[in-house]
Amino acid sequence: MGDYWDHRTYPERAVLVGIINQHQGEEVAAEYLEELAFLVETAGAEPRAVFTQKLDIPHPKTFIGSGKLSEVREFVQEEEIDLVIFDDELSPSQLRNIERELKCRILDRTNLILDIFAGRARTAHAKTQVELAQYQYLLPRLTRMWTHLERQRGGIGLRGPGETEIETDRRIIRDKIARLKDQLARIDKQMVIQRKNRGKMVRVALVGYTNAGKSTLMNLLSKSQVFAEDKLFATLDTTVRKVVVENLPFLLSDTVGFIRKLPTHLVESFKSTLDEVREADILVHVVDISHANYQEQIQVVEDTLNELGTGDTPSILVFNKTDAFSFIPKEEDDLTPATRENLSLDEVRNQWNGTRPGSVFISALRKTNIDELKDRLYQMVKEIHVKRYPYNDLLY
Repeated sequence: MGDYWDHRTYPERAVLVGIINQHQGEEVAAEYLEELAFLVETAGAEPRAVFTQKLDIPHPKTFIGSGKLSEVREFVQEEEIDLVIFDDELSPSQLRNIERELKCRILDRTNLILDIFAGRARTAHAKTQVELAQYQYLLPRLTRMWTHLERQRGGIGLRGPGETEIETDRRIIRDKIARLKDQLARIDKQMVIQRKNRGKMVRVALVGYTNAGKSTLMNLLSKSQVFAEDKLFATLDTTVRKVVVENLPFLLSDTVGFIRKLPTHLVESFKSTLDEVREADILVHVVDISHANYQEQIQVVEDTLNELGTGDTPSILVFNKTDAFSFIPKEEDDLTPATRENLSLDEVRNQWNGTRPGSVFISALRKTNIDELKDRLYQMVKEIHVKRYPYNDLLY
């Protein structure tokens, strides 16, 4: 089958690899690899197996030990695996050594996310941002990437900047990076002017973990048709819409979703997109309450917001997808402490309203409890609006 395999007809077959250590216990590693599997499916491949190894630190040459690498190699050969994907960023030398050993395409989490972004970039702005991040990732790995010249026709991780550029050397790649940075700087200036031209209207930004339902909520509040899909990173471009709740207008923006281990190249490249978050008056933090690890996802988003310097911006915690929430009631004689799986939606709501008063529980898909969210937004927008336009009392 090997000679006739075509990834355009059949999904590429992938093996996932992660390590367990003191920073990343067995349970956490399993969660990361589950998310990696979702990323792989989003990219269009099929996860076939998962390999983990307990290591204090990654092996400097091959990330995992030689015994585990042999185990992976055996599986790759027997199952005709197309690519092996590691859950952490690999160094250029690790990539070369592992590829030499496994004799198939090797990706890391960063390269996989870049590939998904490359496939989902629609506007010139998003394409420029992704291309810059790709080149920055490519530069130190240039020697290794040369081995793929004959395979630039396609495949996950090979959606690179293009054949003509791939044939270049480091100097030309650096020149390209410099030009892309200049191009982005010009776009960023234009976007700053656009934001200023919007006047002093109150600005609200939807933020949250990827696939939390921000775009669906955006469509509902703004009655627009923003692309929404049950996949990671469905939205790359920031969409801004004017929304009116009762008689009060404000600007609502949808932003790229956050994720654990988000590549630094992407954060740098998507600066202008993140400026929508930095310059927002109010943040609406959308959470997928149906996700088993929603609490950790909240933490990832809040950590990222703190890094962006927006930790003190007024915010509303909006728990979305209540229609997909499920739980397993505890047996009466079970004396063990209740876990997330044992709590009903009402119990979770009571817990969060105790620690985060004003949290709202909705289903954007089923349009459940949207009026409560609109009321909450109205009060917060009005508070800022009154300070900004103290004499415009005709609105209230």
